[in-house]
Amino acid sequence: MSRAKSLFNTPQSIVHNHDGYAAYERLVEEQYVQMLTTNTLNNTFYADEQQLMQEAGSSHQEMAELDANFMAKALVYARNEGFMRLQPLYGLAVLSKINPEQFAKVFAHVVKTPADLADFLTILRGSGRGEGGRAVKRQVNRFLNEISEYWAIKYNGRGRGYSLGDMIATAHPKPKDEKQQALFRYLRGHETSLVDLPQLQALEKLKTTRNPASQLHQIEKGKLPYSVVTSILQPTRPIWEALMLQMPMFALLRHLNAMDRAGVFAKKKNIAYVTRRLTDAEALRQSRILPFRFVKAYEMVERTELREALQQAVELSVHNLPRLPGRTAIFLDRSGSMQGDYLRIGSVLALALYKQTQGNSLFWLFDQQVEDARPKLDEGILAQAYRIRAQGGTDTGRPVRELRESQETVDRIIMITDEQQNEGSPMYAELERYRRAMNPGLQAFIVDITPYRQAMVPPRDGQTFYIYGWSEAVLTYIAETATGYETIAERVRKIQF
Repeated sequence: MSRAKSLFNTPQSIVHNHDGYAAYERLVEEQYVQMLTTNTLNNTFYADEQQLMQEAGSSHQEMAELDANFMAKALVYARNEGFMRLQPLYGLAVLSKINPEQFAKVFAHVVKTPADLADFLTILRGSGRGEGGRAVKRQVNRFLNEISEYWAIKYNGRGRGYSLGDMIATAHPKPKDEKQQALFRYLRGHETSLVDLPQLQALEKLKTTRNPASQLHQIEKGKLPYSVVTSILQPTRPIWEALMLQMPMFALLRHLNAMDRAGVFAKKKNIAYVTRRLTDAEALRQSRILPFRFVKAYEMVERTELREALQQAVELSVHNLPRLPGRTAIFLDRSGSMQGDYLRIGSVLALALYKQTQGNSLFWLFDQQVEDARPKLDEGILAQAYRIRAQGGTDTGRPVRELRESQETVDRIIMITDEQQNEGSPMYAELERYRRAMNPGLQAFIVDITPYRQAMVPPRDGQTFYIYGWSEAVLTYIAETATGYETIAERVRKIQF
């Protein structure tokens, strides 16, 4: 038996969470996927940034040594399905040293944009590895040979430590044709012909013209990204209007407030345009914007029409998600440690889950006590989410006990929490009691939105599944698990590239 396999199957001892309460330690694979999809290196309620960074570094190193193939697949999963960037890039840097072969297989699936590459190279340099060696240089060269004019315009700033020009100077990629040679020369700051590079022509003209009509013409002709235009010009209302028409969905969402301040939405046609885009179900599906992003935009804007469109966008963002069979109990942790983004994100997710079941579910809030949230199918998710407030301590066993005592039969439990129980009965003990008394086939899903490594349920429980982070993929995973999937780790193992 390999060292990795024996470690993964060793019985796990009881440990303590960050608040001192007894918990279980997860299997190494589960810990690693959790860290990748929740650890944003920001402070949390129970751990500071330095502690999270140390845990992340140890987790990457341990996983690379134990099972580099699983690690490579987990990095792809976290970047593409978990919508995370920095932790997958950090892990990729570790993998490049320990297993160059696996690193090469997944590089293009993790490094998706020049910003990713800049951060990856910065991580390498920060770890004392310079440019990373031959294996890294080979992948960097392949990436640089695929850069476009748009990427050259959008990502050649120096804010990330490495510009595209710096990368070309370091890796020395061989241009495949004259057009790419001209692009490389431009990025290096050398004189070159822009005859075959019309977007770059528009950018250079924008830098020199002072004529407002000419400025708008160059922005539209070159389809110049908002980030570049606003770094050159102080955006006026006409400039914001031009940018608005070519912004991707996420950029549009982020700049609603700035455009409103600039007077863009004084024109009804502009409000109509933005509202139409925000409520386009297919565009929302393709954009893969997480529901909580709408929450942040909603908090920033004041105009009634925009707020209504954002409320509708949240509803549409969960409209095409798969249905859950049977009856579901949804438990949302509203304890004090969930204050802020955790509770708001959790509230939106819980309400989306409730609506997705068409009301064939329970939605309870819990701290030391349990309260029926009394959700309404005919009321918007955001309006209901903003009424939920954080309070009290954490007793994760309480809602499960309440479920048993009230004789409610359900097929699954979905609990959204940071898992930091600090009082009451252990969740796992109550889960076992419920299964014995009510439904031995009950599935439990713990949606853990924090990077802490302790668990409420031991790994041997094959009917409890952990999901990390706050992606709309949560619903898809739960629905698939109900029809045959196992754990997130098993899903990661099935990834092909």
